[in-house]
Amino acid sequence: MLQAFAQGALFGERYGAGAPFALCLHGWRRSGADFRDVLGPDTSGEALDAVALDLPGFGSAPPPPGPWGSPEYADALSPVLDELGPVVVLGHSFGGRVAIQLADRRPDAVRALVLTGVPLLPPAGGRRRPRPAYRAVRTARRLGLVGEERLERARRRFGSEDYREASGVMRSVLVKVLGERYEEVLGRLQLPVDLVWGELDTAAPLEAATRAAALVRDATLQVVAGGDHLLPVTAPSVIRAALLARRP
Repeated sequence: MLQAFAQGALFGERYGAGAPFALCLHGWRRSGADFRDVLGPDTSGEALDAVALDLPGFGSAPPPPGPWGSPEYADALSPVLDELGPVVVLGHSFGGRVAIQLADRRPDAVRALVLTGVPLLPPAGGRRRPRPAYRAVRTARRLGLVGEERLERARRRFGSEDYREASGVMRSVLVKVLGERYEEVLGRLQLPVDLVWGELDTAAPLEAATRAAALVRDATLQVVAGGDHLLPVTAPSVIRAALLARRP
């Protein structure tokens, strides 16, 4: 059932009848509904005691008041941890970026992390530079040779699907988050971190997950053969098993 958290600032789907042992954070342009098959009743009728939130700017939650990065998202979620008590945090993609910041800020309230499809490190070859045509328009805009409308058309033509679909403050959030680095925070984590990765994930490649796991003191990496980026939706039983392995 849908429940309010953080004095009504956030909403999430509550599963199970007992005290939640897990908090689930979804990816960019997704919602907490992605975890229904992970947390809902299995063949025996058992649902996991957990909460799947809608992060600000997605699902039922209004956008943040400014261009937040993952640290600001984590701060906004901190009151939820106070309400739930210590939990395992499951983070998919963007939600995983928030999850590691939450674990770093609240080691008292996060027992373990289960991460899947999270862009924790840039690809081995580095991030791709914008296309030359877009760089030319951007330079022309800086020089005052074209207007903002022309630059926006170039952004929509050459930008990623996530960028094209974002608007207002959420576009600024996306740009800010894509510029973040996580090496230091990964190295500080003292709790168990389970990485569950799709072999064929193109949004967050497996090779980067392997390098990220090496930075964490207590990390495991499970590779799902043939798996893609959306494992909570396409392989929910695998993610459910990873959560259950960390249930107190």
